[in-house]
Amino acid sequence: MALWSPDTPCSCDCFVSVPPASAIPAVIFAKNSDRPRDEVQEVVFVPAGTHTPGSRLQCTYIEVEQVLKTHAVILSRPSWLWGAEMGANEHGVCIGNEAVWTKEPVGEGEALLGMDLLRLALERSSSAREALHVITGLLEHYGQGGGCREDPTPFCYHNTFLLADRTEAWVLETAGRLWAAQRIQEGARNISNQLSVGTDISAEHPELRTHAQAQGWWGGQGTFDFAQVFSLTQQPVRMEAAKARFQAGRELLQQQKGGITAEVMMDILRNKESGICMDSGGFRTTASMVSILPQDPTQPCIHFLTATPDPSRSVFKPFIFGAGAAQAPQVLSPTFGAQDPIRTVPRFQTQVDRRHTLYREHQKALGLMDREQDQGQQLRQKQRDLEQEGLEAARGLLAGEWAPPPQELGGLFQAFVERESQAYA
Repeated sequence: MALWSPDTPCSCDCFVSVPPASAIPAVIFAKNSDRPRDEVQEVVFVPAGTHTPGSRLQCTYIEVEQVLKTHAVILSRPSWLWGAEMGANEHGVCIGNEAVWTKEPVGEGEALLGMDLLRLALERSSSAREALHVITGLLEHYGQGGGCREDPTPFCYHNTFLLADRTEAWVLETAGRLWAAQRIQEGARNISNQLSVGTDISAEHPELRTHAQAQGWWGGQGTFDFAQVFSLTQQPVRMEAAKARFQAGRELLQQQKGGITAEVMMDILRNKESGICMDSGGFRTTASMVSILPQDPTQPCIHFLTATPDPSRSVFKPFIFGAGAAQAPQVLSPTFGAQDPIRTVPRFQTQVDRRHTLYREHQKALGLMDREQDQGQQLRQKQRDLEQEGLEAARGLLAGEWAPPPQELGGLFQAFVERESQAYA
């Protein structure tokens, strides 16, 4: 069944607030990506594109059919793979994914990773609902599977997704090719490394219930609870631990219900007591993201990304899609072409240095924070001042008090990356 051991790392959290839970008329999205501590996450900007009819697209392991047009996306991803753990597109769609194990066997064979599905959905959808249809359609056609970390040891899982746009959110949970989804039209919701869609199912795979009945997991009568029916009877240790983290995240959202802002979401992502912000042993929070999706379509969506590990010691920097949006080279990892271990067989037998410039500088800064108390405090204050400047710019933009030209808006993330780099220098 699932490939896991009691010590197998698995820990991620994703949050959304839909008015009236939000303090402003906007959907607020947030996610931590928790991965093996030596894994580097990069931030990648991919512009919109047009493609030749019948062309193929190489994902992490397999090829899929390409579509004629793809949307511009900003992605936070483990730098060794094609997909992403979180990201947004130019239409204000945000998606995050989490690992889960279910009664359905996990496929070791190479297929689409959940992170591939996430990126494909962002490139091909203009709403959260459409993104759900993209993922479920690809899941039906290609399936999900393959190694999910940069390591020769097999580590595979199924996926849950939190999808959001300016007006609503969806929780999509999968078990092999099967799935169930819950629509969130108001309030706050979080997901973690466990199934959480119960009886409140808004959409589902047409064979979901007949399959469960055929397997003897459900008697066919009475209420159908997806999480109860498809969850493993004996959960992996880390999925058991995720229950407490999921509950803590839900309580943190409830405490702030009606007043949830981007700053509130950042604080939740930085919460170490709950385990939401992780740094223990060989595992840590490797990147984070918070997005403001205004319900007013004339206002821009604002996405804050760290591009560095541990949000409690990182800077959330604003990104806005615009005419000047481009790749920030300091947060792009080096590439190795055909010699990349992901492209060779057997894969992952050698390691390459994927650290990008900002990652290297940030790690040196963390070392200084740990060694030199006074200098560390000064550097920490610089980080917070820079982040507050980005948040104030976002507030001014949404309030109509700041209206820079599109070129300047598109270059905002690059400017903040450069200023963070200067602070570390």
